[in-house]
Amino acid sequence: MLPFCCLILSDKKNIMSDIQYFTEEGLKKIKDELDHLKSIERPKVIQQIAEARDKGDLSENAEYDAAKEAQGHLEDRINKLEALFGNARVVDTSMLDTSSVRLLTKVTIKNTANGMEMTYSIVPQAEANLQEKKISISSPIGAGLQGKVVGEIAEITIPNGIIKFEIIKIEAA
Repeated sequence: MLPFCCLILSDKKNIMSDIQYFTEEGLKKIKDELDHLKSIERPKVIQQIAEARDKGDLSENAEYDAAKEAQGHLEDRINKLEALFGNARVVDTSMLDTSSVRLLTKVTIKNTANGMEMTYSIVPQAEANLQEKKISISSPIGAGLQGKVVGEIAEITIPNGIIKFEIIKIEAA
């Protein structure tokens, strides 16, 4: 049985149309970025377009073209974040089953080849950040650890071959 928070994606659907699960912190980061883009970056780009338009002939105005291109990228990012935010759900990690590795759990693993232990939080792709020790559930390692229990060995195929990790500890993220 799949955990309640696994994403079920149909073949031809855009991932942005599916529910995505986040921690409160992760959802706040998305909302903050969306607010920043709408309230600060959008007015800046509009101002740049207006200034470039005032310089005359638009057909040979590189500033105008660059500002319009920036506007397109900005609006695309805003649309993606709005879709993501609209389909986002916050998971209460205190109610999370930690009997196996799943989305929004923290897992301590040991590389069986060198004995090195590492601890990672398993998060949605939008929250992944290796520097913060947050790996995506859809990454090769995240997917390979999913469903494993303490004491189990996960054999994960990575670009360099197969790596084996022993599950040492699982807790709420």
